[in-house]
Amino acid sequence: MRMRSSLERTATMASSFAAHRLHMSGRGNLLKRLKNVDAFLRRRVGTSAVPVREEAPRKDEAGEKDGRLSFYAVQAQGQEQAERSVLINCPPKTSEKKIIKVLSRHGDIKKYFSYESYGVYAVVEFATRESVASLLEAASIPNNGHECMVPYKSRLLTLRSLGPAEGSGQQSSQQNHPQTTIPINELIHRLSQEESIDRQITCLTDAYQLTEENSRLRFLVCSLLKDIAAAYFPECSIKPFGSSVNGFGKLGCDLDMFLDLDGISGRNLKTAKSALALEYQMKRANSERAATQSILSVIGECVDQFGPGCVGVQKILNARCPLVRFAHQPSGFQCDLTANNRVAMKSSELLYLYGQLDPRVRQLVFTIRCWARAHGVTSNIPGAWITNFSVTVMVLFFLQGRSPPIIPTLDHLRDLAGAADRSVIEGNDCTFVSDFDKIRLQSNTETLERLLCEFFDFYATFAFSKKSINIRKGKEQNKPEAAPLHIQNPFETALNISKNVNGTQLERFVALCQESSWLLQQRDTHTPKGGGTPTPWGLATLLLPSQVAGVKSRKKRKREPASERIKSLLESLKAKNQLKT
Repeated sequence: MRMRSSLERTATMASSFAAHRLHMSGRGNLLKRLKNVDAFLRRRVGTSAVPVREEAPRKDEAGEKDGRLSFYAVQAQGQEQAERSVLINCPPKTSEKKIIKVLSRHGDIKKYFSYESYGVYAVVEFATRESVASLLEAASIPNNGHECMVPYKSRLLTLRSLGPAEGSGQQSSQQNHPQTTIPINELIHRLSQEESIDRQITCLTDAYQLTEENSRLRFLVCSLLKDIAAAYFPECSIKPFGSSVNGFGKLGCDLDMFLDLDGISGRNLKTAKSALALEYQMKRANSERAATQSILSVIGECVDQFGPGCVGVQKILNARCPLVRFAHQPSGFQCDLTANNRVAMKSSELLYLYGQLDPRVRQLVFTIRCWARAHGVTSNIPGAWITNFSVTVMVLFFLQGRSPPIIPTLDHLRDLAGAADRSVIEGNDCTFVSDFDKIRLQSNTETLERLLCEFFDFYATFAFSKKSINIRKGKEQNKPEAAPLHIQNPFETALNISKNVNGTQLERFVALCQESSWLLQQRDTHTPKGGGTPTPWGLATLLLPSQVAGVKSRKKRKREPASERIKSLLESLKAKNQLKT
């Protein structure tokens, strides 16, 4: 009974805080405040949508430089849009116009799009937060009779159909936008229709990268989780990091979230020189790690008990970086919530910056990561595999070593940094420039095709047994430890981000690089074929199942015509395409 009353008090507290936040005065200036918070943090931690009266942010407000938004502006803009948005489970076979008409009674809608995940869902962004408050006031708590509902009110709603269906057997008029990548066979088919390897790489990037709609949904899920955490920390924020915002995430990737408490007012507050001063009474923890574990434990319990659509909640508090893991069914995302993970946020900012400097960076990363996943070099399951982050750093290191370099080293970016960019986290220097205008790139005009070929040649002959990969210097370094693969963490330089990789996986990676380099040199797989049904060639050939079943010796690799394996696979794909048509 005592436990039940405690849960009821917590639920009431959570719902009251959520309602109070929506009615706070001056919320129209949230974007400005978010920018101030982001500037403070920078110093401290040193699917076509239906647009409705869409307004582009002004350059001076959004931090735009030559058409590029800064990482902090992207975060602030995404958070501000999410605060004006709701997520609605819509009735099946209901017209989009009818849904928009009903919702528009509460205010102007700036953005609307729908997708499928355990039903049809719509993301609705209103022009003002007052419209969101009006919508929530009109919503009722469901009454299912025998079931007891926890009265937690969130911006995750269901739109019930009170009348007869619009027509049995009638297809929904809503355009549901995909939230996951296309199957590999379909991707190979698309790539085979392109006229050059450069076009193939661009096509792959367009097919795999996060859409604007998917990115908005990720910020909205973070905002929904923040409403729960705000019951205890009203000034907190929850931000996406990693692949969701660094520019290298693909559709369907996990959603990594960072519970940020640094923006809470009262830290390092200069009190007036008087005889008396006020301080909050607070619980004390033995360490910052212990405090993080306690916070995540409580919020994880709230997510499990009160979070609509949050299932499979796991509190993994003894990991190197404590986290709460769960699946968010309405969005389809696998979510990881962490706190006190500022280095990871800086890593996200660094990768975002590199991806914005030259379009070839993102295109090559997407291509190599797709190739690595197709051949089992990377995996969603923890183990001895190379991670996506390690693959990305390997691509960056390769691009730093071109002549002339395509991207600068991290040390060079640090040298360009100003006082506002200074960032030291737990004794680690995480400083680098954030202003794109200060970065001068050298003129490198290499094609994507050449870079792809050179990447495989580079790592097919790399001295992994002696050398380490280091994007701070952009040069091969002597290995400081005996691990098969050593890639220095960009910020926590004493760490090896590939320490988990064993010798077998590394040798397989090298053998695959050799095979891919060889395939790109073959005349019958290097150029597009004519005819009706497109035949895999170029990059499409590299994504076909590999001949490297185990580890193959470099010396045993022979330069020979395309193998019977390739030919049989091509014939198989032809037959499948003919059956489809």
